[in-house]
Amino acid sequence: MQTYQPPLRDMRFVLHELHGSDALKDLKGCEDISTDLIDAVLEEAGKLVTEVLAPLNVVGDAEGCRYENGVVRTPTGFTDAYKTYVEGGWNGIACDPEWGGQGLPASVTKFVEEMMCSANLSFGLYPGLTHGAYQALNSHASQELKERFLPKMVEGVWSGTMCLTEPHCGTDLGLLRTKAEPQADGSYKITGSKIFISAGEHDLTENIIHLVLARLPDAPKGIKGISLFLVPKFLPTEDGRPGPRNGVTCTGIEHKMGLNGSATCQMSFDEATGWLVGTPHKGMAAMFTMMNSERLSVGTQGLGIGEASYQSAVAYARDRVQGRALSGAKYPEKAADPIIVHPDVRRSLMTMRAYNEGCRALSGWVARNLDLMERSNDPEERQQAEDFTALMTPIVKALFTDLGFTNASLGVQVYGGHGYIRDHGMEQYVRDARIAMIYEGTNGIQALDLVGRKLPAHTGRYLRSFFHPVLAYIDAKMDDENLGPLVAPLGKAFGALQLATGHIAEKGLKDAEEAGAAATDYLRLFGLVALGYMWVRMAEVAFEKRATANGEAAFYDAKITTARFFIDRLLPEVAGLWGAIKSGKSSMMALPDDAF
Repeated sequence: MQTYQPPLRDMRFVLHELHGSDALKDLKGCEDISTDLIDAVLEEAGKLVTEVLAPLNVVGDAEGCRYENGVVRTPTGFTDAYKTYVEGGWNGIACDPEWGGQGLPASVTKFVEEMMCSANLSFGLYPGLTHGAYQALNSHASQELKERFLPKMVEGVWSGTMCLTEPHCGTDLGLLRTKAEPQADGSYKITGSKIFISAGEHDLTENIIHLVLARLPDAPKGIKGISLFLVPKFLPTEDGRPGPRNGVTCTGIEHKMGLNGSATCQMSFDEATGWLVGTPHKGMAAMFTMMNSERLSVGTQGLGIGEASYQSAVAYARDRVQGRALSGAKYPEKAADPIIVHPDVRRSLMTMRAYNEGCRALSGWVARNLDLMERSNDPEERQQAEDFTALMTPIVKALFTDLGFTNASLGVQVYGGHGYIRDHGMEQYVRDARIAMIYEGTNGIQALDLVGRKLPAHTGRYLRSFFHPVLAYIDAKMDDENLGPLVAPLGKAFGALQLATGHIAEKGLKDAEEAGAAATDYLRLFGLVALGYMWVRMAEVAFEKRATANGEAAFYDAKITTARFFIDRLLPEVAGLWGAIKSGKSSMMALPDDAF
């Protein structure tokens, strides 16, 4: 059976002990944030996900969504769960109090998001898309549109979507054909078709607010000719109620590999009334506010599934008896030993644990920079945080989802044949995790973004936001008695990252295909170094704390042991990645197209 309990102790470790939550009080809007408040929010969120959302995960997968004459019905229990979620105020925890939100910092809300992804990812997509749409509107919409739409979206009675992909274009949005015709009253008539629209139609909210990319009649060709429009399912009345049905129709839902409880819709816009968001022909800049937020959230999806898969695998490995330990029977009173005694099972479980806890620590670092970017009173600190967030967004999206899928697959492996059948729910994690590597920009696109945009931006300024603190830390801790054995391998891996960065910069200037051939390996290498840095820092905290642990010595000992496992067994992958990068594009690009 699927097993999940929110890892609250580890979340508190990351928030309070690793990244120092006390400093949040110095940020705008966080003056009242305290350790007790943060812990209370996480504990209550934990109750919500375990009592309300997790029991519906298998139900949503088995039933899926139903499409009937343009109407989509979510699985049994979803509407009641969403009502509970909204009535508890959870939809607005990360939103501005100006629009009815609670204004909690990302350092806190990202962990609530992780819990939802672990418990029921399909359900979490509905409010997740709404928050992304909220962010785009809050950043780029006119005051009139904000006042008209944001309070209802923050409350959760209206939801949101992002409508980008068309049947003939996904990544290359410069090819999109959806049209926007100006009207005398300042509105626009939107006509076109969109596909793969998560939460495009459902029965959870009374209205759905679509953010649609379209072209004005005078739009230049390509990506520079795209504008963003707000198109509601129902046109609001003057008093804020859903009014007449707009020209927006769901023409079908996709039958998918996973995420069956999430409605993925084909949408038709037939002269639908909409309003311009931001300025004409600058729609991609506005939409990227939502897309960047969603890319970080998709990374969290990978972490969430990885954690749920790990917990389920541990529970099974403790109970399933099979064979005897290679060093002799560990449980002689039983017919066989639990499989958790076997080295290969331990390898799987330790890999899952190390990836999950490393990603959670890195997520906390990125979330803190999101808070600094939005709330710091120091312009220089805001700029540095923005640089860091821009650099890490493709890494978090791609690395976390790659590792989440790896962990889901490892979980099935621990279960053996019982993992492959549906009875235990493990194969659902594999199916659900797979899409996260694809949507919001495939992981290959994230790698191209990293090497093609982020590395050369501002003559390498983004890189300095990561390279400088990591190098300074390695130099400072190399001779530390406890940390030295961990820091030395991290230093070698960081050196490989520096060499790979220089190599790609040099080769990519002469031949863009060389950079493209190295991109995925480079992102993985970068991500592993970032996780290694997080693990050494976590080990440092654990060494300091365990002397006065007051009954929690086992927690800190486990941190140190897992740090050593990551450095010993997982970080060495960097050497192979560096070797692959150095080999260049030749063997990759040599075959003619018709030879495949």
